[in-house]
Amino acid sequence: MPAPAKRPLPAGLPREWYESHNRRLKAMRLAIALLDTGVYHPANASNRRIRTTAERIGIHPPSDTTCRMVRSLIHYAD
Repeated sequence: MPAPAKRPLPAGLPREWYESHNRRLKAMRLAIALLDTGVYHPANASNRRIRTTAERIGIHPPSDTTCRMVRSLIHYAD
């Protein structure tokens, strides 16, 4: 399945909006990569593991804030 066409981001928004948007996208990519490797519980997603995954998939190491966001995206169902 081909990737959807990328659209330009809307112009004129505050810089914080773009930073937050890109942080959410990065966190989602990392959460998906972790789930693909079998990390299904936030407690198993340490900052080191998240950063190692980022290196493996070829993106810049995430900040502590992004790591927290990644853990919040990984839900554990009993």
